[in-house]
Amino acid sequence: MKKNNTKLMCISGIFSALVFVVTAYLHIPTYNGYVHCGDGLIFLAACLMPMPYSIVIGATGAMLADLLTGFAIWAPGSMIIKGLLTLLFTTKSTKIITKRNLVMLLPAALISTVGYYLYEVLITGSFTASLSGIPASLIQALVSSILFVVAGLAMDKYNVKKKILED
Repeated sequence: MKKNNTKLMCISGIFSALVFVVTAYLHIPTYNGYVHCGDGLIFLAACLMPMPYSIVIGATGAMLADLLTGFAIWAPGSMIIKGLLTLLFTTKSTKIITKRNLVMLLPAALISTVGYYLYEVLITGSFTASLSGIPASLIQALVSSILFVVAGLAMDKYNVKKKILED
């Protein structure tokens, strides 16, 4: 069991780093932040890893991206929102791409969009000014969902989930 915990911790570190790099450096700047596809990797991690590990992956990868790219004000919100997103996906199947995980892409988009809207309201104090970030959040959810499905199908083809979870 100890070997498996060490393996899961190492994979978590790699996933956190991937989320950070994809979020921080493969993005399109917007007026109040950026649009990225790092959520797709968070969704993958949530389907591959046990829940405590996936929460840490989502929270730390997103937080580090905000902290190290000049958007530190968003880091607390990102930690909470991205950690919550991981709770939607299941690891109970032998596959990543399942009907349940595909259906959960919609609530994930809503949680992320509404979460960042409310966080921006908290930061700016304006309900109307914060509305302008919603289209970018929806685009980000769409792009991340596409990455998740494409990568998940490829990983399912090669039984990556089984290989990660075996001792």
